[in-house]
Order: sequence, then structure tokens, then C-alpha cells
Amino acid sequence: MKALLLSEVFPPQTGGSGRWLHELYRRRPAGSVIVVAGEYAGSEAFDREHALTTERLPLAFPTWGCFSRQGARHYWRAFGRLLEVVRRERPAAVHCGKILPEGWLAWLLRLRLGLPYVLFVHGEEMSVAASSRELSWLTRRVLAGAQRIVVNSRNTEKILTEKWNVAAERIAVIHPGVDTQRFCPAPRDRATRERLGWGERPVIITVGRLQKRKGHEMLIRALPKIRERVQDVLYSIVGDGQERKEIERQVTALGLTEHVQLRGEPVDQELIECYQQCDLFVLPNRTVDGDFEGFGLVLVEAQACGKPVIAGDSGGTRETMDLGKTGVIINCDGPEQLADSITEQLLDRRRREQMGTAARDWAVEQFDWPQLAEQLSAIVDRDFGRANNNVDALGEARRTVPAAAAGHR
Repeated sequence: MKALLLSEVFPPQTGGSGRWLHELYRRRPAGSVIVVAGEYAGSEAFDREHALTTERLPLAFPTWGCFSRQGARHYWRAFGRLLEVVRRERPAAVHCGKILPEGWLAWLLRLRLGLPYVLFVHGEEMSVAASSRELSWLTRRVLAGAQRIVVNSRNTEKILTEKWNVAAERIAVIHPGVDTQRFCPAPRDRATRERLGWGERPVIITVGRLQKRKGHEMLIRALPKIRERVQDVLYSIVGDGQERKEIERQVTALGLTEHVQLRGEPVDQELIECYQQCDLFVLPNRTVDGDFEGFGLVLVEAQACGKPVIAGDSGGTRETMDLGKTGVIINCDGPEQLADSITEQLLDRRRREQMGTAARDWAVEQFDWPQLAEQLSAIVDRDFGRANNNVDALGEARRTVPAAAAGHR
């Protein structure tokens, strides 16, 4: 069965959701997927390096709404381009990277052609959807029209069933995963640590976009207390984003310039080295104005590299670890508990090593990409295999809008 994967965020654009989709779909049988992804710098070079057939469209809309003149214009242009691809490639279904804008484009395709769609939901976008009547209206119709909804965590499933009235039987959970062959443990290496600017200092890292919900500033506030017992500690922040200037201001104000390293966006090998050579991985995430961490893929990547993890008690982070054995969940709304937990870990090398070994085993058993790709295949084959055998994707049977779609007009 041929599917069209529609996703604004897709490599080389950074982001856990895009990486999740790329890893799942590149393991689908050859010729079974056509990818329509957002346009980003470096896309042409990236697309030449992998086997997926990929087309690029301008999918980074300034607004997800469609009722304004600007919003309607962007959706209309993207829909026209997408319709050309669908008519040429004749997929049996569309798989949407997220609810908006991809899901609304797929909803329009379903209305026009009767083409069914699978919808991926990551959790954090639901707070944006609830922020306005227009986005809520669009989201409810996209959710109602999906034949199957794939979520990244049980926490996201709970949000859909309790707050958006989605029937549980329409939802499938597939966690984001990790390439355990690339993300793997490595011995402590002095030359690598020197190149990273760490030397022999105890190093905490956080990987991810510099967003308020990630909690970087809370860990920075915790550093003075950590330094009371671990004086030479270094906090290395891997990633970039809109909070960078505020983080730099905070570091200067607290006199911590020698203890905080802002690395920016890493290349892949540098990212893996940071995981492998750090002493502890921390994602001090929390909920900020309804924004939360849907899952926390970086926690899985760190564990695959044999590192214990600490994360905030918000969103789906609990599902990334074997609690107490590979990682710890704490309240990160303030710096005190964060400082105590980090200090305890840094001072107990034996415990860190035991947890790191368990973390590696856990990641391989639970989050290796091949088994997650098999889960997706099972869902797709069950939901769409029979329809694909009986009806051509864009045949005469789909020229009339089905009753289910017409009901959403």
C-alpha cells in the first residue's frame, strides 16, 4: 500500500517529531511512501542522501488558522500543490505529521477525493489548538475525520480522550524511538572531552530547543546550590532557540559564565559525543502557560548512550524511563529539588554507572526503531490494507464525497 506522508517538520529541519517520522518511514518497504515535507535550508542535499522519494512544499505557515485572508491564501496554495502530487502518485492514504496545518490539508483532500488519513499527535500542540475558537474548530474536525490517530505517549492519549472526546479505540500509541546502533555507550575519552571544552569537569547536559518549557533557566538557578558540593560542575546546553538571549542574561547576572556552556545546534556526531561523554543528562521540563513536553525523545537518546536521566514531572516524560532504575522524575517548578537530585547523582558514581547500564538495556528493549516501525506497519496494514485491495486510491469510487466527509461541511 502506498502512503503519502505529509509533514512540515522533517529532516534536515531539527525537531523530535520530524526525526520520529523519518525513522519510522524510512523503514517502510521501498516504493511504499512518498514524502511531502516542508522547505528548509539544506533540504536538497539531505534528500539526495536517503532513499525516500521526497517533494518539498512551503508548509511553514505564519498562522495555522484559515479564516483570515492570509491564512486562506497559504492553505489554498499548499492544497493546490498537494492535489497535484496526490493525482500523480495515487496514494491509498495520507499520513499527517501533525494536526495543523497538515491535518487540515488532509481533511480537505478527504472532502474532495474521499482519501482517508492517519493523524500523528504529539501532545504539546493541543494547548495551541485550545488557545482560540478557530484553531479548536479546525482541530475537532481534523480529529473527527481521521481514520486512525497515532500518539507519542499515553499522556497524549489521555489528553485526546478526556479533553477532546476522542474514542480510545481510534487511538494507537507508538513511542518515538532511537537508533541504538548510532546512539550507544562509549568509554570516557579525554581527547573528546577536551575538544568539547569539558576537560575532566563533571558535566550535566540538556539537549533540545531553548524554550521555556524545557526548563534550562531553572537548572541555571539550581547551579549555585549544586556548586556548594560539586564546585567545578559544568552545565552544557545543546541546542538553540528563542530563549537564548534570556538564558545568556541570566547566566551573566548570576556570575555563572564559567559554569554554563551554550553549544548551539550540534552536528549529529557532536550530539552523540555529548551524550556519550557527559556525566548526567537532565531535562528540567515543566508546564508553562499550557505548553508541555509531549514525550521527551532526548531522554531516550541519552539512555541509549548509557546515561541516567532526570526529568520534570510534566507531559509524557515518565514514559521514557524505567522509574528509579534508569532515571528519576522530579518537580521542576523550582530549583531546590532539582539541585538536590543532581547533586546526589553527581556524587554517587557507582549509582550513575548502574543506572546507565540499566538505561542502555531499557532503550534497546523498548525504543529501538525497527520494532517501532513494525508497530506502525501493523496499524497501517490493518486499517488500510483491505481498502487498498478493493478500491483504487483515486478511482471512480472516490469521485463522490462520502457521507462521513460530507457531514463535516
